[in-house]
Amino acid sequence: MDNLAPGTSVRVRAMRPPGHVRTPGYLRGRIGIVERALGPFPNPEQLAYGHAAARLPLYRVRFRMGDLWPSTETPDDTLDAEIYAHWLEPL
Repeated sequence: MDNLAPGTSVRVRAMRPPGHVRTPGYLRGRIGIVERALGPFPNPEQLAYGHAAARLPLYRVRFRMGDLWPSTETPDDTLDAEIYAHWLEPL
């Protein structure tokens, strides 16, 4: 997804591709909010294998801890992760 504005709700795709993946498994399928767009960067999933890497938008996405781990003692704390556009779907 290109051009996701701050405040946009997104779901991290629940993909399970083989090989080098930069999106943490515990975030896959989870809903967060775009905190900011960071710009386009070469896709590290392609760079890891020495391939020419497409430049993809990178976003900082914020997740509530209670949504990631319901038993946490601090459910309103947040976790920010930098996630490439091809992993995100707007809600």
